[in-house]
This record gives sequence, C-alpha cells and structure tokens, in this order.
Amino acid sequence: MSAALSDHREYGDRTGRDGTAVTSQQTAPQTAQPTAEQPTVEQPTVEQAVPAQAAPADPLGGRALPLSRAGVDRAAHHRFDEPWLAAAWSHPATQVLPISGGEAFVVDTGTGTELVLVPSFEAPDEGDRYFLGTDEDGVSYFALAGESLPGRLDGDARPAGLREVGGMLSDRDAGLLVHAVALENWHRLHSFCSRCGHPTRKGGAGHVRLCTSCAAEHYPRTDPAVIMLVTDDQDRCLLGRQSLWPEGRWSTLAGFVEPGESLEQAVVREVAEEAGVRVAEVEYVASQPWPFPSSLMLGFVARAHPDGTTITVDGEELSEARWVSREELRAGWESGRMLPPSGISIARHLIERWYGAPIPAAARW
Repeated sequence: MSAALSDHREYGDRTGRDGTAVTSQQTAPQTAQPTAEQPTVEQPTVEQAVPAQAAPADPLGGRALPLSRAGVDRAAHHRFDEPWLAAAWSHPATQVLPISGGEAFVVDTGTGTELVLVPSFEAPDEGDRYFLGTDEDGVSYFALAGESLPGRLDGDARPAGLREVGGMLSDRDAGLLVHAVALENWHRLHSFCSRCGHPTRKGGAGHVRLCTSCAAEHYPRTDPAVIMLVTDDQDRCLLGRQSLWPEGRWSTLAGFVEPGESLEQAVVREVAEEAGVRVAEVEYVASQPWPFPSSLMLGFVARAHPDGTTITVDGEELSEARWVSREELRAGWESGRMLPPSGISIARHLIERWYGAPIPAAARW
C-alpha cells in the first residue's frame, strides 16, 4: 500500500492497536528555580557554487533535523503520580504552553522566534493538561489544549504552527511544541475505545486514554513512514511530484511502512510502486517526528540497480518523476522552475546531503 510522496504532506491517521506503554528510563532532575535563557538557532550559510561532489561523511553537516530537537526531559516516571503532578502544576516556576488546533503563540525577537509560555497561575482554567517534562533546572512544563488560544497576550504575540516556525524555534521550544501538538492530535482522534466503542478519558498526564466501560488502556501510536533519496550510477537523484502540489515543487519519495515489513523492505517497495525503479542498496540516515497527525519519518538514502533505473510513475501517488543532476537542480532553483520541499522536512535535508550544500535562499518558499 503506497502512501504520500514527501514528509511535507500530511499523512493520514491510523487507529492504533491496544497495548502496553513503552517506558524509557530517564533521570529525574532536582527541583529548583528556573534560569531560563533560550538558545538561538544558528542559520547555515548559503553556498553559491554547485558542489563538485556529495556531502561529507556527517550526514546532516552537524545540524539536527528541525523537529527532532529537544531540551526537556520527558520525565515519564511522573505521569501517573497525581500528587507530584498537582504540586508541579501549582509551583510558581512551572511554565505552560497553551495550544489549539496545532498552533501556539510565538513572538519574533532579534535572534529568532520563541514560544509564549505562561505561569500556571496565569493559564486558562479550562482545557486538557499534558505534562511535557522538566528541564535541567527542575522547571516543569505542561501543555494546555483548548478549543481556542487565550485572548489575552502581549501585542507582539501571534499564533503559529510547526510548519511555519518549527525550524526557527530553539531546541527546547521545538521539542515542547512537537510533543504538545502530537498529543493534541492523538487525543482529538481517539476519544472512543477501539475495543468496545465507549468513550475514553484522559490519563497518565495526557499520555494514555482509559475506556470508561471496559477499562482498556490506549497509548499513543506512531505511524512509521520511510522517506528516501535514491541515486543512480551517475549520482543523479530521483525526484517526483504530485499533481496537487504547487507548480514546480519536487521532492523525494516516501510512504508508510506496511504490517510485517522492515524499513528497508518498505524503501524498496515504495520506490518500485511509485516510480518503477529497482533499489539495490539502502542506508539509514536519520529520523524525526512528523505530528500531522502522528507519523515518524525515517530518512534513507538508496542506490538504484543499474538495470532498474527506467521510470514508470504510478499515476496515483506521483504525476511525474525524473532523474536530476546537481547542475540541473541548481539551474532549476535559479530559474524558479523547481521548488524544494519544506525547510523542516527530512526531504530537504536528504537533498542537501546529496547536493553538498544548503539550498540557496532564493529557491526557498
């Protein structure tokens, strides 16, 4: 079963099976007063010349993927400790992130963009609380999901989502917003029990839903999707586009992992289904969450079989596909005939990794 082409498209939700939670061992920080100083995100410089060869051994050039960053310990061991959660919420140092519909308030500063966090005693009374974790200073963070964002905030604050500001936030803020948006989406889509159909209620500080009838416990599910940059024996990369995309936008191929399938098998199958190209070698690169609504994007590079490079698009997932050299891609960017994928997507990083330099600013959308 084929899925969407690129990780800048919203993948559809899949209802998860009932199961048990996966608990990770984490170290609980000591409670203390916050000393919040937000780091800035260093912007890469743009190389003007076409690189002579592929990127160096470091697959991402030292840059973390925008949505894979974090600065808060999730402190999962506190999620079912109701007295601790109550005390943490009432602590004067606690910070709350109001969210609604995948958006939060942000402010633009001279060094970047920051989330608007409020003390718990200033947070709205209504909404669902999700415990997001604690930082190294012991400050606790919660998300508060409501029908709408609160009306009273600084005049400079504006609502924004991950697609717009995910790459501009600090590590801490990016991690908080990704976590909050993922939980909000999951709760919105799983208000009924998949076993008996009765309503469920929130538990585990937002990380579990409990059936009010059969007592089944439902934990958040993540849908794995592979996304891959395929090259041929001339070191050209395979790009495709969908008919619904803006004219000129091209990206790498991608698709959901099917039941009983390995990640490598999914790469081979998706490339064959969508473009008719045979893949001979597969290598993992990196991953990042993609909470639109609940995917985990797993990035790969792959090499096409020398005898299997003829392109035959499926006409459903892809309307076009082509092999592109670095020179052709650069010319397309400069002329405006080709647009790259979103700056927060793995697709963009895979292309830059192959291209050997950041995509020129003039080509960004």
